[in-house]
Amino acid sequence: MEARHSSRSSFSGKLGFVLSAAGASVGLGNIWRFPYLAAKYGGGIFLLVYIVLAVTFGYTMIMAETALGRMTRKSPVGAFGAFGKGRWRAVGGWINAVIPILIVPYYSVIGGWVIKYLVEYVIGHGSDLAQDGYFSSFISSGFSAEICFIFFTLFTLGIIFAGVRNGVERVSRMMMPVLVVLSVIIAAYSVTRPGALEGVKYFLVPNLENFSWMTVVTAMGQMFYSLSIAMGILVTFGSYMKKDVSIEDSTKNVEIFDTLIAVMAGLMIIPAVFSFSGGDPDMLQAGPALMFITIPKVFDSMELGSLVGVLFFVLVLFAAVTSSIALTESAVSTFEDELGWSRKKAAAMIGVIMILLGSLSALGYGPLSGVTIIGMQFLDFFDFLTNSVMMPIAAIATCLLVASVIGVEKISEEVTQDGQPFRRKKVFDFMIRTLCPVFAAIILASSVANAFGWISM
Repeated sequence: MEARHSSRSSFSGKLGFVLSAAGASVGLGNIWRFPYLAAKYGGGIFLLVYIVLAVTFGYTMIMAETALGRMTRKSPVGAFGAFGKGRWRAVGGWINAVIPILIVPYYSVIGGWVIKYLVEYVIGHGSDLAQDGYFSSFISSGFSAEICFIFFTLFTLGIIFAGVRNGVERVSRMMMPVLVVLSVIIAAYSVTRPGALEGVKYFLVPNLENFSWMTVVTAMGQMFYSLSIAMGILVTFGSYMKKDVSIEDSTKNVEIFDTLIAVMAGLMIIPAVFSFSGGDPDMLQAGPALMFITIPKVFDSMELGSLVGVLFFVLVLFAAVTSSIALTESAVSTFEDELGWSRKKAAAMIGVIMILLGSLSALGYGPLSGVTIIGMQFLDFFDFLTNSVMMPIAAIATCLLVASVIGVEKISEEVTQDGQPFRRKKVFDFMIRTLCPVFAAIILASSVANAFGWISM
């Protein structure tokens, strides 16, 4: 086992882990889901609740998954199995491992959409993107959507073939700083539009009158997905972390990075939409509609809108790529560990799976639109299955493993190696034993209820 551990790939150091983990966290959910939820559920009070949850619930889950990975030097299946056999442990390990395998195909489809829009802005067709019906026409075209999806998939796989340090880490080191700079530039331009300051005030200033129970529930769900909790990613990346790197300091940096980008996304989008709509937050739509329908209309109404469109979709593409390579890397690592395959063979198999499952999603609004699962198109179904059902269950399994099997003291020993800090140990102990599994159960119940129309989120 020790020989196997010593030959395992690793990040070069703290910065490599932080930027790669932050890249995994900063994805499309930050850009299209966070601003929508913030606008719908109270603006500043939603942001405040989100930050509180990020430094408690989010911190605890990141610490638990990263420490579990580094302790075992294995991907999720092996990490869960390292502490004894048992049906629920096997289920917990495999559900963490399968999630990224199911997510990355449809995520790559959306990445293909981003490529399409970026190309159109670059060649000067930004006004076409703002026309009613453009997006629905594109995704229903079949062939065009499939080609864009395949291009994005091959780009992701190329990075994965290069390895952990030369592929995942190198790309994250390049893309993440650029992503931050672009987000600041676009946010600065957005908040200076006429009428935008009302949007800034709504987003940043907490108003207790806007608080509700759904503010907490939706902020909890967004934080859960935004930080890449229960996707197998943090366990895998933890297994690549060197023993002399501080887990807590790295976790803090990931928290800050992810929250910063979420705030920047809010400042990019909410003030711009407020300016465009005359202060109507209802213009902020959920999901792809925000990015591919509303935002192009907003840019079309701006001076320098085409340039802003190019910068924005470059930012979105970088966010999509860094998340897709993290998801793919987690899947590849599982195949390497559990099947003993070489990296190239594992990456090739994941590539086949991505093409097969992703094509269902890419064609699901076109040639395969007549085929649905429980009334959902393929992309919507895979999103519901992974985000609403599997991820909360995976999180609950992780909490049970840490609290009941490994024990919080063993986690503490891993975190504090070589005198490394564990400043929020009391928060970790309390959250992992009590509130984290409860929060995950609430996310599961509310997400399923929302999907079936029992509640509205």
